[in-house]
Amino acid sequence: MLVEIDDKIISTEIFTKNFVCDLNACKGACCVEGDTGAPLSSDEVTLIQQHLDDIKPFMTKEGIEVVEESGVSYLDVESEPVTTLVNGKDCAFVYRDETGVAKCSIEKAYREKKIDFNKPISCHLYPIRLKKFGDYTALNYNRWEICSPACSCGDKLNVSVYRFLKEPLIRAFGEGFYKELELVDKEISSE
Repeated sequence: MLVEIDDKIISTEIFTKNFVCDLNACKGACCVEGDTGAPLSSDEVTLIQQHLDDIKPFMTKEGIEVVEESGVSYLDVESEPVTTLVNGKDCAFVYRDETGVAKCSIEKAYREKKIDFNKPISCHLYPIRLKKFGDYTALNYNRWEICSPACSCGDKLNVSVYRFLKEPLIRAFGEGFYKELELVDKEISSE
């Protein structure tokens, strides 16, 4: 089932499925698994390029080397920009914290107030994936086995996907859009 708000087509799974990242269980696998880098907008590519010197202190040696050699992004099979990968696997912007959890050096630079933008919106919104269709943007729930701990945690805490992603949804589409999601959630819950 789908819901339409303005120019967005939203899968009802973002209301009906539960999700809360459990980094202790998955160790940030979404940053190091998959067959391409994280989707980027052209604006994000430019921002990362412009602020690379502020991001580098949080990157791994391997990440810095591959970005210096290949750039911050490449075009995937659909000719869309994605983050560069180290050895075809880890995102070039991944570092591991003291417990071995994969985290984002762009987000770290943002949290340390070195840059004024957060990690790519595709990462911030995960497990919601955006897809453009003409004048519309589809918001779909993406199922990935590596996120089964997040689904279990979301079920345990009874937190739906869209509630877990409140901050990035507001970042991407504004507070008014998020309030509309809350109204839709009330309607779905009352059915």
